[in-house]
Amino acid sequence: MRGEKQANRRIRLLLACFIVVFAVALGRAAWLQVVHAATLSRAAQRMHEETIVTPAGRGSILDRSGVQLAIGVETTTIYADPHLVTDPRGVALAAQKIFGIDPNVLYPQLVQKKTHFLYIERFADSALADRFLADHFAGIDSYPEQRRAYPQNTVAAQVIGYAGVDNKGLGGLELRYNAALAGKAGKQTVIRDPAGRALDVIRSSPERQGQNVMTTLDHVIQANAESVLRKTVAQWGADSATAIVLDPKTGAVLAMAQAPGYNANATPTTPFTYQRNRAVTDVYEPGSTFKLVTIAGALSDGLVTPHTSFKLKDSIHVADRVIHDAEYRPTETLTVSQILARSSNVGAITIAEKLGASGLMHWIKRFNFGSMTGIDFPGESPGFVLPLDQWSGSTIGNVPIGQGIDVTPMQMASAYAAIANNGVWVEPHLVARVGGHVVSHFKRHRVVSRTIDNELKTMLTGVVDEHNATGTQAAIPGYTVAGKTGTAQVPGPHGYTTGKYVASFIGMVPVKHPRLVVMVVVDDPRRNIFGGTVAAPAFAQIAQFDLQYLNVPPDAPVKTAASN
Repeated sequence: MRGEKQANRRIRLLLACFIVVFAVALGRAAWLQVVHAATLSRAAQRMHEETIVTPAGRGSILDRSGVQLAIGVETTTIYADPHLVTDPRGVALAAQKIFGIDPNVLYPQLVQKKTHFLYIERFADSALADRFLADHFAGIDSYPEQRRAYPQNTVAAQVIGYAGVDNKGLGGLELRYNAALAGKAGKQTVIRDPAGRALDVIRSSPERQGQNVMTTLDHVIQANAESVLRKTVAQWGADSATAIVLDPKTGAVLAMAQAPGYNANATPTTPFTYQRNRAVTDVYEPGSTFKLVTIAGALSDGLVTPHTSFKLKDSIHVADRVIHDAEYRPTETLTVSQILARSSNVGAITIAEKLGASGLMHWIKRFNFGSMTGIDFPGESPGFVLPLDQWSGSTIGNVPIGQGIDVTPMQMASAYAAIANNGVWVEPHLVARVGGHVVSHFKRHRVVSRTIDNELKTMLTGVVDEHNATGTQAAIPGYTVAGKTGTAQVPGPHGYTTGKYVASFIGMVPVKHPRLVVMVVVDDPRRNIFGGTVAAPAFAQIAQFDLQYLNVPPDAPVKTAASN
């Protein structure tokens, strides 16, 4: 009897345990289904759904004639789902044999199965990819992908910029027009079974290919300018050189070159100092090329004419400073035209004193200095113009001759392009078309009247033509040339740096109907410092080549030696 009671007690205890366990399980199930149902549903969905991104083809960058400057090269990207890989050792050894991948790195990633996606080789050559895929390894798949390439190598590398591994623009026009070039990636949402095998595609959106960008650059003009700059840097032992070739009527940039250069295909390993586009991002004191602004203002305000003459000593006192011309000359009488042609500092300051500080500042702003040109390139500098309320007594002796003011090469080229374009400033630009859309509506404003503009062209012609002028080495046989030399000291932390100069020349050709404005800036030439000696010959070489290449007819008789 007692044994039966003990057995019944055990049965009742066991039943109670079952009831408790069942109640806990039921409560847990109810909690999971009611309280956490949505969360668990999403987790289950994530376990069985996978979104695969299909990259869009990036648009090409072209020169104005359609020559490819940046393209997408078709490649194959190979990837693995480690959960499905059945032969990790075979995959690792095949990857080593065909792609040179270290198997000691790849093998552990395949066997650890921490992810459903693992790159085996990105941007693989399609032929090599086909060899690898021919083994039909389980868990291995591929998709087509473009790798960015630059067929012209060094040509316009600083302008084009580059796109990174993910085909995202990281510099230059690749960055500026990234949205149009990149297009839009496509997506596929795939359902997988518990083993990770794809069962069905439940959603998909196709990729939208990127648009082509057609630039205003001419790859022939660009390549020639780069070649001339390399020779100029070597000839004069300079640090670097920059050149701009501009269509003054439209603002189109035909070339924006610099030396030293680099191969755009090696951009990731190229120091940034070579990559930056100095024509747009770097500033310098322009020196005597800035005298154009001073004289244009005085002519426009009716203070002088090209024939107004001044008796000029060899130096001039401005506040606490004494300023000389670059080369000694005795006291003499010079006209405004001669002041420009001989690049007289004393004469330019004398004219600026007639304008006054506020008058000079008005013309500085009118020529767009101190403001960005608006060129379609990232990182443009506005330069620096000292605010009028911060001018000291000696500033009127610095700024008129291009000291104490910072400009970019593009700002100076645009200012001279305004004179070439009958006095109208036009916003410079590098891109003519994006996809099927023609880029237009560039800003423009009149700087000087046609009458003053014609006077300035004649005076700038004298810089090249006159016997004692500074720009005689810019002359081009058969063509009229107008322009200006510049030789500027390089400012340092404590005044100007001894022995460091920037030599420059800006000119337009042919003068009556200018087709081109060409600017050359040479930084720190060591064998000679003067713009007329260092930069003017480079200008002539670039401009002469371009005139012949563009079939621009000569507009002046070729001077020949007199016969006996």
